[in-house]
Amino acid sequence: MSTAILTGPPVPGSSIEGDLRSLGYDVRVAADPADAETLLAQVPGDQRVAVVDARFVGHLHALRLGLTDPRFPLAAVPGAVTAQPAGRQALTRAMARENSAGGGTAVAVDSLADRIVTALDDEGTDVQRPELGSLVAAVPADPQARNEARQAVAAVDDEAVRLKSAVKSRDGFFTTFCISPYSRYIARWCARRGLTPNQVTTASLLTALIAAGCAATGTRGGFVAAGLLLIFSFVLDCTDGQLARYSLQYSTLGAWLDATFDRAKEYAYYAGLALGAARGGDDVWGLALGAMVLQTCRHVVDFSFNEANHDATANTSPTAALSDKLDSVGWTVWVRRMIVLPIGERWAMIAVLTALTTPRITFYALLIGCAFAATYTTAGRVLRSLTRKARRTDRAAQALADLADSGPLAQGFAEAFKNPARRLPGFAVPAAALLGGAAVVAVAALTDFGGPWPIVAALVYAVTAGLAVARPLKGALDWLVPPFFRAAEYGTVLALAVKAGVNGALPAAFGLVAAVAYHHYDTVYRIRGNAGAPPAWLVRVIGGHEGRTLLVTVLAAALTASQFKVALTALAVAVALVVLVESIRFWVSSGAPAVHDEGEPA
Repeated sequence: MSTAILTGPPVPGSSIEGDLRSLGYDVRVAADPADAETLLAQVPGDQRVAVVDARFVGHLHALRLGLTDPRFPLAAVPGAVTAQPAGRQALTRAMARENSAGGGTAVAVDSLADRIVTALDDEGTDVQRPELGSLVAAVPADPQARNEARQAVAAVDDEAVRLKSAVKSRDGFFTTFCISPYSRYIARWCARRGLTPNQVTTASLLTALIAAGCAATGTRGGFVAAGLLLIFSFVLDCTDGQLARYSLQYSTLGAWLDATFDRAKEYAYYAGLALGAARGGDDVWGLALGAMVLQTCRHVVDFSFNEANHDATANTSPTAALSDKLDSVGWTVWVRRMIVLPIGERWAMIAVLTALTTPRITFYALLIGCAFAATYTTAGRVLRSLTRKARRTDRAAQALADLADSGPLAQGFAEAFKNPARRLPGFAVPAAALLGGAAVVAVAALTDFGGPWPIVAALVYAVTAGLAVARPLKGALDWLVPPFFRAAEYGTVLALAVKAGVNGALPAAFGLVAAVAYHHYDTVYRIRGNAGAPPAWLVRVIGGHEGRTLLVTVLAAALTASQFKVALTALAVAVALVVLVESIRFWVSSGAPAVHDEGEPA
């Protein structure tokens, strides 16, 4: 139970006590600031506590935004301040400081809650102040001001604002105009029936898995049903985030589920399409795996670029200025959001093509669209990086090193190359990653299956990978290193599975890449939540990107094609078990902060 301490002179007819109780607070009334300090000390330390001025006038949703958001230790709106257990000490110190400085008479002329917030600011303590927009939150000083505040409250529809704010501020065209206009009402319906975002997220996953099962039937009816269910799954996918924002039900577990289930749904659907095509005599597993590789590499480009630059200093460039200028022209905003093929547009395209065409055509369109989007976004980011005069931080360099996922082999070579690497020009780091990765993929694709040359190329790749991470990744284009590593590892697995030429090798490779990709997505969301990278033991156990690449080439050389298929399957299961167990343990039990995007992920 949360506790609200109401301070200041009571106001006849005020609804503040009822509003606080409707938000789940037990209300206690303080006679003066000293009494408020006493009441604060009586509240158990593991409970949320709020200090609210009795004269507060405003919308209920303004109070909800200020006093119930679980993501922030300390938060405030005018006339009210709240602390979760993590911010309790700071709140107690600030109140004691104000009481000793201001005495018990000051509460009659200004707000104790606002003075506490000022004291917290003076200490350098972070206090979240939510954007209220047209919502009202005020502490009127006299009857006339109170009248004006009440009129301002009556002039704004609290519920309409709450519904509007449930929708992301930045979304794709399809989501904005085809989904959000009605999914927000589904979110409100769910909130009024006590459903949680996690339940809606799970329903979205189950719907997508059923859609994949329908696609796997290989019948026209199954494909039509799959397309419709995929769209419905996306509606639920939008609804869960809108429900979280509408009811402020954010959680660490919810952030993890939302982040991982999107990829699980999409890649399971690719597998369903491939199975359905196989029933009709068309083998598209290579296309399905290619689509997964391309899509995952696109995401790694996004994540690496953002981590490299989000806290860079002097973060300006002519390319960025041009992009901002284009964003001020209405129609270019939507065109630019659509051509990057974000999740809404992508899923809509997949659903329509599934229902009307064949899995092969669906994958061709997906690969072409994603390849164009990847080229467009990567080229723009390279231009920004080359024209931007910025210094990148140690945190950014560490994030890129963690995203690189280097195993013992690469780390050993990195240690050996530490001194020579300092003398290399800036372009040498991404060039080493690119050339080594391209070499191992090309050799795997162009030589006969079972030969020794892929092993030699994988060893060379381990050396170049070590060279690429031998010094801090602070160069202008060093953010390209993790995506180059991802393309090298996934591409090698794809090439060797194709060269094996036996039934079942490509599905096994699909499973292995899916398991490894999960590990890489998990790494991304840990870093974005400021929770650090996965533990070093996990990276060692699963070998790092260069270790897994070398292992797959050794298996291809040492085993027959049929044995190689079995080995890939076993490796996929082993990697999946290790990374899933550790990931679930971490997100469920660690108390890591939640991560919630306000833009549509690609």
